[in-house]
Amino acid sequence: MATYIILSRISPEAFADPKDIKQLANTVSAKIKNECPGVVWKDSYGTFGRFDVVDIVESDDPKQVEKAVMIIRAYGHSTTETLMATPWKELVARL
Repeated sequence: MATYIILSRISPEAFADPKDIKQLANTVSAKIKNECPGVVWKDSYGTFGRFDVVDIVESDDPKQVEKAVMIIRAYGHSTTETLMATPWKELVARL
């Protein structure tokens, strides 16, 4: 399976109270689980930098990842940047 890193910035207008992010995250997660069965969520991190959320996912189908990213953008009120990732040891071994 290919690994993808999804970097997201949540719009300031996405929620009024910080507690509301739980509901927003649950909505996005449920939608992705329902509509993107080919995407396996490995981990998610909240960050304090240029991006608010870093998600690490795996999939054999890039179209499923694209759909998951569009759900994050639409339902999560976010802008995203998606990177395909190769474990460092594998990358170096191919050289």
